[in-house]
Amino acid sequence: MDKNNVDVGHETSVHWFRKGMRLHDNPAFRLSFEAKNNSGANRWRFLQQSLVDLDTTLRKLGTRLYVIRGLPHEVFPDLFAKWNVKLLTFELDTEPYARERDNQVEQLARKHGVKVEQKVSHTIYNTELVLRANGGCVPMTYQKFISVVDSMPNPRQPIPAPHTLPSECLLNDDLNNQEFDVPTLEELLTLKGFNPAELKPCLYPGGEKEALRRLEEYMKNKTWVCKFEKPNTSPNSLKPSTTVLSPYMKFGCLSASHFYYRLKEVIGNSPHSKPPVSLIGQLYWREFYYTVGASTPNFDKMEGNSICCQVPWDNNPDALEAWTNGKTGYPFIDAIMRQLRDEGWIHHLARHAVACFLTRGDLWISWEKGLAVFEELLLDADWSMNAGNWMWLSASAFFHQFFRVYSPVAFGKKTDKSGDYIRKYIPELIKYPDQYIYEPWLAPKSIQERAGCVVGVHYPKRIVVHEDVYKNNITKMSLAYKSSKAGKSSSSTKTSRDKSFPDKKNIKKAKLK
Repeated sequence: MDKNNVDVGHETSVHWFRKGMRLHDNPAFRLSFEAKNNSGANRWRFLQQSLVDLDTTLRKLGTRLYVIRGLPHEVFPDLFAKWNVKLLTFELDTEPYARERDNQVEQLARKHGVKVEQKVSHTIYNTELVLRANGGCVPMTYQKFISVVDSMPNPRQPIPAPHTLPSECLLNDDLNNQEFDVPTLEELLTLKGFNPAELKPCLYPGGEKEALRRLEEYMKNKTWVCKFEKPNTSPNSLKPSTTVLSPYMKFGCLSASHFYYRLKEVIGNSPHSKPPVSLIGQLYWREFYYTVGASTPNFDKMEGNSICCQVPWDNNPDALEAWTNGKTGYPFIDAIMRQLRDEGWIHHLARHAVACFLTRGDLWISWEKGLAVFEELLLDADWSMNAGNWMWLSASAFFHQFFRVYSPVAFGKKTDKSGDYIRKYIPELIKYPDQYIYEPWLAPKSIQERAGCVVGVHYPKRIVVHEDVYKNNITKMSLAYKSSKAGKSSSSTKTSRDKSFPDKKNIKKAKLK
């Protein structure tokens, strides 16, 4: 939170930082001087670093970040009176929890004579305007979304960060008041029940400065930008094969509009890849999920979610725990989940593999359970994208070819035949020959012993036999689709989504990736 002018004899404005932890392209912050949580330790560290970075930048402008402890509806009334606030600005948030919170604060502000201004800057497009351009309907496919936004005016241009603030906005006191300091990492983690000593090295520091540095590092390579195609990047490379800018966008350290127009600038008139696989296409995926999520009740749940297939998933806490902690007995799956826990980020195709394994591929566990784990562990756990992707990958919505299943063995071999990625994150298998690194259960006992890792003793036996269960799950998914389709057929309102349900001919062509 940044407040302008602490002298209560003058009217003041307050900018409320939630997401949007940046000064570049932050129209709500500019207006302030011109006019939940289940996060894991890595997420809290990223947040704390982002707060420190924001405070550092503000201090260079002669102000500071005010960190207020407490719930918004509890602390704002006192602040409104104490600081003689007449204007409250913040970035618009489309998530259900955020809407409820912001409405409550807006009502409180009105009672205290405080004007509230919200600005759209967390997304490239205003989701309400996208819906309006689509005749008030939600664009339910990516292709439809693209056609809608292509018919709209160009997105607003980003605004630069201020280099100075008007003199009446600069503070005369409180710059060194520790009451408002950013909490230390140790303080924050201890408060949330984490042991700071257990954190792994930080690979992705939080903050606007790092976000812009990372962006420009990639923008320097025009050829890479123009040729980028997301499916051709590797899920199991030892270093990320993508930008890893998603955490910075989730926390608002990087403006989506700024990213969008920098890409446009770098590409220019050169030949380049197209959506959905291009870098701009990745930004459109984010916009697509934000639009659908903002307009679909219970978007992050199965029940009460009008676009989600109702599937009778199993409740298997032991299997869920094994998957969560990288102990399924499938090295490729386990390595991904251990990387997620250690580093807070995994490649999007790795997310595909573990999500399919948990849901329709192998364990037949609800995508809601996986969503909760990702919400805790991912640095970039974005509510709309997290829910949308989990529905997609479980074939509950958007994607309906449930018979296309990721193999927990063959898929990883495509880009890492020798299993170097597995050896990095599952060191107990480091001495296994390449031949058995993806399937240690096939190794003769003598080889297991020589490698110092006996399956069932030092590394778990595989939790299911993939070759058997995925076929059974295809049958179960087919029945769930029939039931869902029957329910839609009995309804007076039919949608185009029915057309994407696979027929019997396609189901017989079950395909492993």
